[in-house]
Amino acid sequence: MESTRTLTDKIFLVLKGLGMGAANKVPGVSGGVVAFVAGFYEEFIYSLQKINRKAFLLLINGRFKSCYNYINGRFLGLLFFGMIVSYFSVSKLLDYLIFHYELYVWSVFFGMIMGSIYYINKDFRNWNYRTYTFLTIGIIFGLSISFLNPAKENDNLWFVFFCGIISVSGMTLPGFSGSFILILLGNYVLLLVDSVNSLYDTFFEILGGDFTFIENSQRIKMLKVLGVFTLGSITGLVTFSHVLSYILKHYKKITLSTIIGFIIGSLGVVWPWKETIYKYDESGQLLHDSTGERIIENYQRYIPDPNKETLYAIFFILLGILIVLALEAYGAKTRKQNA
Repeated sequence: MESTRTLTDKIFLVLKGLGMGAANKVPGVSGGVVAFVAGFYEEFIYSLQKINRKAFLLLINGRFKSCYNYINGRFLGLLFFGMIVSYFSVSKLLDYLIFHYELYVWSVFFGMIMGSIYYINKDFRNWNYRTYTFLTIGIIFGLSISFLNPAKENDNLWFVFFCGIISVSGMTLPGFSGSFILILLGNYVLLLVDSVNSLYDTFFEILGGDFTFIENSQRIKMLKVLGVFTLGSITGLVTFSHVLSYILKHYKKITLSTIIGFIIGSLGVVWPWKETIYKYDESGQLLHDSTGERIIENYQRYIPDPNKETLYAIFFILLGILIVLALEAYGAKTRKQNA
């Protein structure tokens, strides 16, 4: 598998990681959808599933190359490299675009998910009463999540660990947005903004020879929160991959139909026409996070009026569909050339 990867394959794998990382950062969008549409979802799950007892034994026995090959290390390494780069670049650009062009960004996402549904469904030939039943369950579950009300912030370390497990669900379950789930759990800002900013601050202070953060109890608390959250994320990623690997192997048809349902249900989360509801304190003052951004509490969806803005949004929905279809056509052409 590794020896057949060309330089172009490696570059595109990093780009796919960029796409997954950007999607995971945005509430309502699932990085797993990117993996599914780009055609590497099953390899991703099965590679993660290789992070097991055998890999651990190879590692502690000093057989690093064997461990690297066993877990499909180059594939995972390039993919996660793209995700990390995305967090510091593409996702920041997305933050800016959502802040200034929210309707149009959500419209593109909505269109891309619609295109993804078409792409996934066109090759699925196993529709029967069972798969239709699980499709319906997936749709209902996806839609129900989009209309839940968020909880209050909770920095209890056991709950933070649980949030870490849940947060990676979007990477392994297409249509299931981990970042949106964190909003519902009340910890999106705590875990993806405040704790990460604390790490940034600490890193640059250490580079400057400043170690006064050791005496800053709030900073130490945030670093503990981030550490526990990261541990939970790793636990969730490995655990979900083992479960999904087993399910895909033994119940592939109903699993794929449920995933299609999840993705259809996620359209409710990324519905472009929604008003963002921000958090206020008891005195009515708008709350901001440590970066100065307004803290999102939830979204209020509505049916758009027929106006110029709506036409632009529909254009961007069509653009999103075309992006996915173009990527699918390019992928099909590449697969044909490599055959």
